[in-house]
Amino acid sequence: MAVNSNGKPERQIMDAQEIQRSLSRIAHEILERNRGVGSLVLVGIHTRGVILSQRLAENIRRFEGSQPPLAELDINLYRDDLQARENPRVRPTKFPVDVRGKRVVLVDDVLFTGRTIRAALDALSDLGRPRQVQLAILVDRGHRELPIRADYVGKNVPTSLDEEVKVRLTETDQYEDVIIVKLGREVK
Repeated sequence: MAVNSNGKPERQIMDAQEIQRSLSRIAHEILERNRGVGSLVLVGIHTRGVILSQRLAENIRRFEGSQPPLAELDINLYRDDLQARENPRVRPTKFPVDVRGKRVVLVDDVLFTGRTIRAALDALSDLGRPRQVQLAILVDRGHRELPIRADYVGKNVPTSLDEEVKVRLTETDQYEDVIIVKLGREVK
């Protein structure tokens, strides 16, 4: 296990190639399950979910010849811990397409407790009633607090509560990988 610049132990669990292979596989699974892109909308949850949804859309375009519409969802005002957060950063929610009657694929980087997805479902319901909502996740690390399960998973990674899974993408970070960082404190 390597040590990062903050002196915390970290280990890489996915490199750039593994991320791309996972997104390619997920794109194929989305196409198979939905029989093409007809009524599909990809909705990325800010920040890294938006980037991953763009990459999925590009993969789908390469495989299918057309891509589904993309939307961006900010869930900060829907979080159940909003009062506990100092200065939450609110980003724009962009929906260039009506989701009513559509098959929506929510896209995020890491599935942990399920609270982010619950907030995303609340935010999505304010925008209309989709025909169906599916969930695509790059990394599922377990430890669910809510009954939420992903339809598409890049990688299942068992973790302990004193670890953090970080997805680093070139668009937002210097690196392209997924790492586990040991927090160095026991989380209860």
